[in-house]
This record gives sequence, C-alpha cells and structure tokens, in this order.
Amino acid sequence: MASTPGPEERGPDWEGVRLHVVSGKGGTGKTTLAAALALALAAEGGRTLLIEVEGRQGIAELFGIAALPYEERKVATVGRARLGLPAEPGAKQGELYALAIDTEQALLEYLEMFYKLGRAGKALQKVGFVDFATTVAPGVRDVLLTGKACEAARRKGPDGRRAYDAIVMDAPPTGRITRFLNVNSEVAGLARFGPIHNQAQAVMRVLKSPETAVHFVTLLEEMPVQETVDGIGELREAQLPLGGVMVNMVRPPLLDAAAVEAVHGDHREEVAQALGEAGLGGRSRKPETIRAAVEPLIDPLLEQAREHAERVELEREQRADLQQLKVPTYELPLLGEGVDLGGLYRLAGELKRQGAA
Repeated sequence: MASTPGPEERGPDWEGVRLHVVSGKGGTGKTTLAAALALALAAEGGRTLLIEVEGRQGIAELFGIAALPYEERKVATVGRARLGLPAEPGAKQGELYALAIDTEQALLEYLEMFYKLGRAGKALQKVGFVDFATTVAPGVRDVLLTGKACEAARRKGPDGRRAYDAIVMDAPPTGRITRFLNVNSEVAGLARFGPIHNQAQAVMRVLKSPETAVHFVTLLEEMPVQETVDGIGELREAQLPLGGVMVNMVRPPLLDAAAVEAVHGDHREEVAQALGEAGLGGRSRKPETIRAAVEPLIDPLLEQAREHAERVELEREQRADLQQLKVPTYELPLLGEGVDLGGLYRLAGELKRQGAA
C-alpha cells in the first residue's frame, strides 16, 4: 500500500499512461530526466523499463555501470524513501530495468521473428546487409526502435499480467522526434503491405493510444524553448499524444522582483553604504577610508546584479512562452556539481512531488 502523499506532493498527472517518450534539444539533460522519470515511476513498487535508442550508452554512464548489452537488465531497486518521500514501513520496492537498443541486433531479431531467417540473418549481417538496410531506408530503423519499445509495453508474462508497469524511452532530439514516432507514414513508400507494413501499423496503434505520452525537456533559454514550442506544434499536427514539459537546470533567483526592477538605476552610494555596514571597510569609522576600501567592489557587484536581472527577465519570458502551450510543466533544479547517482534520485523525487509520475 502506497503512503499518503505529503502536503507538497501532487497526485500523478499521467494515470493510464504506460509508455513515456522523452525528447529534448541536445544539452538539455534529456537522458538524465528520462532516467529520473523512470526511477520516479518505479518508486511505488512496480517494474519500469528505461530504453535508450541512440547508442550512446548514456544510461550506463548515469548509473555508473558497464555498457549495457542488447538485453533488459535490472539497474536499480527504488522506493519512495530513496527519493526522499514519505513511505510506510515495509513498503514494496520497485525495480528499474534498462535496455540499450542495438539497431543491428534489432533487425536480426525482426528478420528471425517475421521471416524465420535464423542463420541466414547472421549471414546478411556479415555481408553488410543490415547496415545497408538501415542506412538506405531510415524509416525501417525507426520502426525497429519504436517497435521494440511498443513490444515491451504490450508484453505479458505467463500470468497474463503486463511485464512492465511503465516504459520510458530516451528518444531522439526534438527536431527529429515527430518523424521518428510517425513511422507509419515513413514506411508507407517502402512497404504498403506485408510484415514491415503490419509492424508499422501495430507500432502506430500504441504510439497514438491514450497509453502513450511524449514529454519534452528544455532549459529556460530562448533556443531550447523555441525548439520545444515547434516540436509540440508538430506533434499536435501529427496527432501524436502530448505529455508535459520538464524544465531542467532551473537556478533560484538571487534577487526579488523589486530588486530586479531597481538594479538598472544608479545605486553606487547605496551599495557603498551597505558594504561599509557589512564591515568590508575595515575597522576605520572614517567615511573616506571606508569608501576607499569598498570602491573597487562596487562596479563588479553592480555588473553581476545587472547580469542576474537580465537572466531573470529572460527566464520570465521563456516561462511565459511555455505557459502558452497549456501543458503540465515541471521544474527541476540545477545541481551545482553535476548529476551523480544521488542527484539523479533527487531529480526523481522532484518529478514525483510535482506529479510527473
């Protein structure tokens, strides 16, 4: 039985969603937040699968483990307490599995499944057919990658229950996500019937169902936000199911609204007085001595304040653009020393508190 949410924890926004696709512009922390979301989804005691499709082994790096083979492997056991959330004594721990999809192996698996090629498939691998097929027909590659995620979402065990309660896909960047997911149209010119066509249609049934949500990761910067706005527009046009926006690396404001508004005025005398009152002028009580001591500090401090005010104003504008999208938004803090395993769990806790999982 799950513990009762604390006063700062929201209920999950994505009840009924089983396949979470995470996209974002490069450099926004897409893989990190996909992993954090997967941990958050597993924390209630279920089984979650985290899938990587770009071949970068980013999941292995995040969890500090060896490169993942082409098989589903358990990478973490997690509960609410591990995410810093209230939990009942003896609450069930969830399991997080990970899979790094290898396109070549996925195609061989596909050829065996639909064409029973077996050893012949391995022979094709040796003569370079696999590389040829996925290069000349990139739509086939996307069918293989999305198909593996959709198969995991549909898979059932011997007891008839779903093999996984949730699937999280660390998907390609924002600029390619709609084309990547819209595999049915991508392969239409390649195969209008037969196994590839049928596989593409089966994939699209999952991707366009209410059990799927496509989330975007962004920063409060102009280019990532604009790519997010464009990506969401394309997703809506393609009638693919839209999820939320995860705003990563948010820095807390150091100045309140009044200070931000006032920072562009002439405040040299006020700053000099404040520095003197803080004791930076030494033990002397003579105004001229204090002023001489603090004078070199005034301009750098005012410049930093102006830069901070400009950043706060820019972030305010980017937040306004994101609010226009009218989708759930989650803000994740900037972790000063980078994201280690502890930081990953902290981000997972934040996502869960805010209702993303």
